[in-house]
Amino acid sequence: MTPVELSRTVLRAVRRAVDEGELRVAVPERAVVTAPGPGGCGDYATNIALQLARPAGQPPRDVAEILQARLLGSDGVADVVITGPGFLNISLGGTASVALVEEILGRGTRYGYADAPSPDFVQLSCPHEVRAVVVMDAAARIMRSQGALVRTRCDAGIAPQWADLLGVRVEGATVEGVTGDGGVPVDARPTPHPATPHPATPHPPTPLHVTIRPAPAPADPLPLGRDAARWALLHPAAHDRPHVTDEHLVQRESNPLFRVRYAHARTRALLRNADDLGFDAEPGPVEQAHELLAALADHPRVLARAAAHRAPDRLARHLVTVADAVLPLLPAVLPRGAEKPSATHRARLAVAEAAGTVLAGGLSLLGIDAPDHL
Repeated sequence: MTPVELSRTVLRAVRRAVDEGELRVAVPERAVVTAPGPGGCGDYATNIALQLARPAGQPPRDVAEILQARLLGSDGVADVVITGPGFLNISLGGTASVALVEEILGRGTRYGYADAPSPDFVQLSCPHEVRAVVVMDAAARIMRSQGALVRTRCDAGIAPQWADLLGVRVEGATVEGVTGDGGVPVDARPTPHPATPHPATPHPPTPLHVTIRPAPAPADPLPLGRDAARWALLHPAAHDRPHVTDEHLVQRESNPLFRVRYAHARTRALLRNADDLGFDAEPGPVEQAHELLAALADHPRVLARAAAHRAPDRLARHLVTVADAVLPLLPAVLPRGAEKPSATHRARLAVAEAAGTVLAGGLSLLGIDAPDHL
């Protein structure tokens, strides 16, 4: 069960309570489910009871108890515990994590992409500044993954190095010093996106115009190279001033980009080593991986919110969360010594492969390489 599916389950519980007269509230359009906070438990938590308490005229814990009884009878929900003033902590059934891993492995790096085109038509524009161009490029990639039709435009011609070294693609801009074909070189032209098969229409919708204007880069990021430069500009929130320094090149735990790419490379190495040992990944129950599974399940929501807010930094920080959650699992994936591969090893390998898949897909949307060897 994904967070979106669980949100619908929570809303169904609210609707049943309203229909049966135990709650007198308007059913909200959505219920937010997240990983449990401090003092929480289970796979997910929601504050829906606190949200409904005032309009219902009841204490939050009373509302939580009403919803708890209905959630316990829902498919895929194994347990519901109330904590604090009225948080509902939800544990999913044992097959939920297996289905999640199967979905990720089945969809590959397109896990989290929208299943159908969106009606949204967005015209992104940005000033002639390197961070603005890179943020706009990444935002467009993420929005296209959610099915939106996106066009990008820069206020002035972009420098050739931005296209060549940083891999930015801006439709409505020329590249300084380049002529022919409207001034836009092949590698800067828009490429068809598999997630946005919008049919041609005689009357296309009016675009929503959005200006991308993050805090500018304090220094030239090009000496860092494509991957580190893009990460340096994308990882901080748009209002934060980025640190364009060699810290993004160091290969140690203090560097978030290194942790993300290292975690991905480790998952690929485990798959190669498992193949040498003669066993494959096979989804199954995995203990002590709740934090990682919650982060993997949250990936579609993160992509959707990053697209809605044109905020690639949300995806970048989410990838750090996934990397930090998978790294502790990796030492226990392969059998040790004379130990024979078991169903547990195969299940752990499947979870590791799923995490690596999410990391690779997320880095790709940020325009950053995910090497198999590091």
